Amino acid sequence: MPADPWSAELLADRYRLGAKIGSGGMADVYEGVDTRLRRPVAVKVFRPGPGADPRIEDSLSTEALLLARLHDPGLVTVYDVGQHDERPYLVMQLVDGPTLRGLLADGPLPERRVAGLGAALAQALAHVHQAGIVHRDVKPSNVLLDPAGAPHLADFGIARLVDTTRHTSPDVLTGTAAYLAPEQVEGKPIGPAADVYALGLVLLECLKGEPEYEGAFLEAAIARVHRPPVVPAGLSADLASLIRAMTDQDPGARPDAARCATVLDALDVDVTLGTHAALETQAATGYGAAPGTLAAP
Repeated sequence: MPADPWSAELLADRYRLGAKIGSGGMADVYEGVDTRLRRPVAVKVFRPGPGADPRIEDSLSTEALLLARLHDPGLVTVYDVGQHDERPYLVMQLVDGPTLRGLLADGPLPERRVAGLGAALAQALAHVHQAGIVHRDVKPSNVLLDPAGAPHLADFGIARLVDTTRHTSPDVLTGTAAYLAPEQVEGKPIGPAADVYALGLVLLECLKGEPEYEGAFLEAAIARVHRPPVVPAGLSADLASLIRAMTDQDPGARPDAARCATVLDALDVDVTLGTHAALETQAATGYGAAPGTLAAP
């Protein structure tokens, strides 16, 4: 008998669940098979609570609707949504690989690898932001790596449309403390720049092998308000400058995700850019031309 009774369940007479491959605050994720289309899937099953919890259905509906309207190689694709035995579930593309968090357990990554991962994630975020959505929880455990090593951004459970009124109280922090932008900590309006800040911290963690802001929730959240992240010495000047810009305290001073993708993609091609190549990159992207020019137009 399996340790988890859900691991042998057939949801909606269609999805056969296998091993549990992840857990979050409100749901568990299983490897599964769509018996109708005969393809592997990932199935997120929300846990039952004491009585009906509208937050679960809201989170499910939000994630399903947001993912359904997004199509980018750097995002997890949603296939189906429904309920089984009064438990909501979400059926998604199965990314058969570790999370970025798992990869970082082995230590920091080479600069070129970080630039490649960052370029793909920034491009995915640019697509998300163009659709008017802010992810609000970009972190290594929400980045899935496929067998080729390509990243896929997942878990849009707390994402919000940019123009939608916030549903949380001003004094409630949503997201993961280690990656919150200063404006999130201070209860200010949240926009795409918050995702850029979080991605900057993720890239920094990839390079250093550990989170920049650690500790208990409030300690980690407040730390970024009192000190900027420390960018390690020895990085290429362009990457160091970009990370500093992405993690600027002022949201308006940060580059947009599309510009981050352009710069990181150039760095992925050659992280040892010489002066002439760097000037060509600056001319093409506006990057590094003058203070503040990294910010979105």
